[in-house]
Amino acid sequence: MLTVGASANQNGTALFEGVTVMFLAQVYGIDLSVGQQILVVLMSILAGVGTAGVPGGSLPLIVVLMIQVGIPAEGIGLILGVDRFLDMCRTTLNVAGDLVIAKLITETVSQETRDAMA
Repeated sequence: MLTVGASANQNGTALFEGVTVMFLAQVYGIDLSVGQQILVVLMSILAGVGTAGVPGGSLPLIVVLMIQVGIPAEGIGLILGVDRFLDMCRTTLNVAGDLVIAKLITETVSQETRDAMA
């Protein structure tokens, strides 16, 4: 169960991707329609699941998302300076989510089942 959670529970990455694209749209003065904003949110969630667990792994996906909504790809340069610190924050959120899910699953399994697994 933890391996599924570790790959699918990328809340921090999805949140970072969405916020970054919205921020860069504001920097460039691009007004995103409601449909484009929904697209950014949905694509950020999907990209968060598919992002490799390596430092800076979400940056290429952010660039693809930026191009998709009409934001110049050069804008990623604004993010590169703070990405390492933000990557550590995303990792903290992702690990906390994994721990919460593991605890919830542990609480739902009976003691007899846990003893049988050991």
